[in-house]
Amino acid sequence: MWVGGRNNFFEKYGKSLQSAPGKKTIWMHCASLGEFEQGRPVIQKIKEEDPDTKIVITFFSPSGYEIVKNNKDFENVFYLPMDSAVHAKKWIKILKPDLVLWVKYEYWHYYLQEIKRNNIPLLMISGVYRNNQIFFKWYGGFHRNMLESFTHFFVQNPDSKEQLLKIIAEEKITVSGDTRCDRVINIAKNFVEVPGIAAFCKNNKVIVMGSTWEDDEAEWTHYVKQHPEIKFIIAPHEIDKENLADVQKEFPGSIFYSEWIEDPPLERFGQASNCLIIDNIGTLSRLYYYATITYVGGGFGENGLHNILEAAVYGKPVIFGPEYEKNFEAEDLIDCSGAISIESAIELEKVVNGLFNNQEELLSRGDAAKNYIYKNAGATDTIMRFIKNGEGKM
Repeated sequence: MWVGGRNNFFEKYGKSLQSAPGKKTIWMHCASLGEFEQGRPVIQKIKEEDPDTKIVITFFSPSGYEIVKNNKDFENVFYLPMDSAVHAKKWIKILKPDLVLWVKYEYWHYYLQEIKRNNIPLLMISGVYRNNQIFFKWYGGFHRNMLESFTHFFVQNPDSKEQLLKIIAEEKITVSGDTRCDRVINIAKNFVEVPGIAAFCKNNKVIVMGSTWEDDEAEWTHYVKQHPEIKFIIAPHEIDKENLADVQKEFPGSIFYSEWIEDPPLERFGQASNCLIIDNIGTLSRLYYYATITYVGGGFGENGLHNILEAAVYGKPVIFGPEYEKNFEAEDLIDCSGAISIESAIELEKVVNGLFNNQEELLSRGDAAKNYIYKNAGATDTIMRFIKNGEGKM
């Protein structure tokens, strides 16, 4: 997929890239699906305000491209051809973008240089910068040069601005917050039921475990076996057949979502299973709605903590593992009591039982999580004001 999607790219898609005379073109590049979700509120707002604008979305990763290419809201979705001087010149010459949006990170030298050479406004959306990144090392000159291509940086937090100020002029940096807050609020406000989930949950206590890896699942196996009265919904990060089979082995008696909705649930399974494994992509952000307590994976491994905002927006306490140093929202949610970090299965059991046995704490932590999301909303509007009135003027 990754290679095949780029073969003979310009011969296949050159005509699709060309814009109609007189119409604006905006190009948004995302590394993967998570970054697309961050950029999505901005391009949706642009489409609402100017439906004739052509939106072109590119990805590096198959995990983003393969999902978004089937989204009917976005007609022009492509892999970005590999970074080279030839590809960059061809791309800009054919596309002729009026504005380029880069989401969070991933820096392609030749494309960025070609954008700058053609004086095209280039905005960084939801950027995050830390002092250990190569930009701020003595040997990071090549990478610092790529940052000079950007017209303006919209960063998620004050710490990112502080780091950028070492090499970028202050007038080019705005602390806008994370556009994902706007995105998850939109999902929650326009909530659509996930078929079959309410029937599975009934009136039980529910724990939704999202974007889990093997290390996360290992922390839960004992607790799930010991609590048949609780309903558990597990959405693994990897849903290939081999991994799904491994997850099912970890949780004996569990069933796959595709099996659950195939026939009338109670006729096939009765109340025997308390563990549902989600074997599809695209429903997790809505599954958290059904939870009493949420758990977000990635915090027990090198992959890093996944999106905790889509869990917090529903006003449910969030639990995750100890590896969250790259996720400032995790620190913020812990500070405001909306989230709890655990380091072991024993600690996990203590925390979960404590929440279930203290309704006041359960509700107050959930409220704190939700309030954090709404308090930090508005990044999309900040960026749109700049696009309309600033250097990225449409």
